[in-house]
Amino acid sequence: MSKKAPLNQVADFDLRLIRLFRTVVECGSFSAAESILGISRSAISLHMSDLEKRLGVRLCQRGRAGFALTDEGREVLRAGDAVLAAIEGFRSEVNQLHQQLRGDLNIGIVNNLVTQPKMRITQALKAVRAQGAGVRINISMSTPGDIERGLLDGRLHVGAVPLVSPLSGLEYSLLYEEHSNLYCSREHPLFARAATVDMDELSCADAVVPSYRMTAEAIGLHQQLSLAASATDREGIAFLILTGSYIGFLPDHYAANWVDKGLMAPLNPERLFFDTKLALATRKGRRHHLILEHFIEAVQHTA
Repeated sequence: MSKKAPLNQVADFDLRLIRLFRTVVECGSFSAAESILGISRSAISLHMSDLEKRLGVRLCQRGRAGFALTDEGREVLRAGDAVLAAIEGFRSEVNQLHQQLRGDLNIGIVNNLVTQPKMRITQALKAVRAQGAGVRINISMSTPGDIERGLLDGRLHVGAVPLVSPLSGLEYSLLYEEHSNLYCSREHPLFARAATVDMDELSCADAVVPSYRMTAEAIGLHQQLSLAASATDREGIAFLILTGSYIGFLPDHYAANWVDKGLMAPLNPERLFFDTKLALATRKGRRHHLILEHFIEAVQHTA
């Protein structure tokens, strides 16, 4: 692609093309984006070509080998996200002049908090949505590290993460504590003696270790086990436990459904457990955002 002069102005048309580009990337292909965008694959291809011509760079490879971003495409996507986040911030500030709740609330949540019995996040989201039809809630389920990065770069307004290694650029407020036990499935040889099994037997059983950050207490307990597999989140740990080949730690509220059905049991629960604090995180020095402030206030007033 021939070089072009630098882009001097960003018009509404450019922003529409950037939004289209982001949707295509999220969907993973032109064909998958058709139903989301409501236009044909050929129209998407024309719009992508228009954007590449306006920017003077190749954004992606497409063809029989599939869809893949170029290095320039990844940079444009990152810069585009920042521009769209800034526009949303401007809209939120203008709307706040009229004290109307209108705009987006982008929230990142670690997996499997929906079974937490206190339901503080759920009730707070319900309270915010009740403020008006102009509020659009966007939830991203992700790892703690991805959520913290999203808060720091402005893609997310608020996140719910384990309070393990606080980052200096974020503020944290305690939500609740999670109690986690060591579990095996009904198919595991230790299931029949789950309550009384000793540490010598447990230390020889294949176990799952999380690949996300843990507290020192959780690390110490995992180091006593025979770590034979890893998982990026609690759902992955549950999958492996249910195979009957592994033991692993899960929050008791998340494991409760399987325990009630007789499909899982806690192993030596009087000794093998740890507690993790869950916190609401926001970026330090953030701009005033009326929807976010209502959400935080609702969380604080939800029992």
